[in-house]
Amino acid sequence: MNKARILIVDDNATNLKLASDLLEWAGYAIAKAGDAEQALEAIRQTRPDLILMDIGLPGMDGLTLTRKLKADPATREIRIAALTAFAMKGDERKALEAGCDAYIAKPIDTRALPEQVARLLSPAQP
Repeated sequence: MNKARILIVDDNATNLKLASDLLEWAGYAIAKAGDAEQALEAIRQTRPDLILMDIGLPGMDGLTLTRKLKADPATREIRIAALTAFAMKGDERKALEAGCDAYIAKPIDTRALPEQVARLLSPAQP
């Protein structure tokens, strides 16, 4: 089976490790980035099938990076899920308006994350 490639973008080392360990264990190929610049470099090197994007990144935030990726024909088709502790009213709408395909609130639900990722990678998704 061809392993789906997932890029996890998070400036919190603990969250980055937790998500990557969970998804590697579930059989995915994982790339990691701590900020938008590292994320852009990782996308250039190996185009991911899915990006789990933290919103509160240092420098360019996750929503700005999402808008940039969705505006570029070369990266427009990559699915992006906002993975964020910004769980205030309206935050999910903001993430979806920026171009995110899904919204996953932190703290990460360790049992649900692999299933949420599998759904996002399913060809039935719009």
